[in-house]
Amino acid sequence: MISGNKVIPSMGFGLWKISQDDCATAVYNAIKEGYRHLDSASDYGNEKQVGEGIKLAIEDGLCSREDLWVTSKLWNSFHAKEHVELALQKSLDDLQLDYLDLYLIHFPIASKFIPIETRYPPEWIADPDGPNPRLELAPVPLMETWQAMEAVYEKGLAKQIGVCNYNSGLLHDLMSYAKIKPSMLQIESHPYLTQEKLIRLAKQYNMAVTAFSPLGALSYLELDMAGAAESVIEQKIVKKAALRTGKTAAQVVLRWGVQRGTAIISKTTQPERLIENIDIFDFELNEEEMTAISALNINRRFNDPGDFCEAAFNTFNPIYD
Repeated sequence: MISGNKVIPSMGFGLWKISQDDCATAVYNAIKEGYRHLDSASDYGNEKQVGEGIKLAIEDGLCSREDLWVTSKLWNSFHAKEHVELALQKSLDDLQLDYLDLYLIHFPIASKFIPIETRYPPEWIADPDGPNPRLELAPVPLMETWQAMEAVYEKGLAKQIGVCNYNSGLLHDLMSYAKIKPSMLQIESHPYLTQEKLIRLAKQYNMAVTAFSPLGALSYLELDMAGAAESVIEQKIVKKAALRTGKTAAQVVLRWGVQRGTAIISKTTQPERLIENIDIFDFELNEEEMTAISALNINRRFNDPGDFCEAAFNTFNPIYD
């Protein structure tokens, strides 16, 4: 998949929810198994360990820096123009890198600024120890944030810039004022949430698309944000395609993701799963299978601030209708 002037590897290794204790080893093992696309974020709280894994992999000759595509994301509390470069530089320092291949606005949500020396990563709640711990929004226009993103791009700190979790209306608006156009849209997408219109719009704007949570519910079971019965790998059409191709059900779903033209972000710390997840480039799903898997769409969104912000952070804050 092309994003800007560099090819982003279709299979990414996601760092969300990987503990600090496991992260450096997980990154090293992922690179060892052939992953070259690492999807990080300041909010994941493990970028120092990601940097350690990258450094060790390069020192051991598994790859060069130029071989890697490293993405990170601007957290909500750093949306003001004076804070964007500050946040990016913190990620670079933790990752032990001179530049990012891609820097993304994590959410179209601006929250109260928390100094790095006060708490890092800031997470969602402005004052966890206060009398009313909650998400506190900040009056920062997305246009201001994007202009600051353009500035770090122009400095060479990020080779490309883009957005996460934007809807079609926000994309139209962004394209009306962006001097440097976003090269990437990262969104939740899987067979239960195909987002075909949004993906088509992004491509119409010459944006590449990365799908996070490509296996749907499996990323959210441990957070109680999904039920086991919602697992797409249990669907008959998925199992039937797995039987035909001699692959696992998870590999079929991941293959569907890349075959429809998106990069995908998978996550695991299990060595056998690392190998399984990336082993999806020696087979193809036929047209009937692709159509049937796409038809599983029920617009089921697992990662929705309109749901989790109120429950977890005492603030109702939907960004999707």
